[in-house]
Amino acid sequence: MSSLSNQVREILAQGQWLKRDLETLRDDADLYDAGLSSHDSVNLMLALEEAFDVEFPDALLKRRTFESIQAISSALSQLKIDAPVP
Repeated sequence: MSSLSNQVREILAQGQWLKRDLETLRDDADLYDAGLSSHDSVNLMLALEEAFDVEFPDALLKRRTFESIQAISSALSQLKIDAPVP
């Protein structure tokens, strides 16, 4: 499990959006099946943007971006790589 995945898990735990135990949830498990609602996914996105100091572009505002810890980690990696250097 990557450090990024662990950070995403921590944010999910803080938000308490899931009905399943995060300890037993695989990185590729469907978060919507685990209890994440579309409203929760917006709150999750906002929490991720704040925690990682990124902004999700419109192209990533899709269900599949937030469907698993693995998908979220992949999107965050892409955002960090594509972020302009200050």
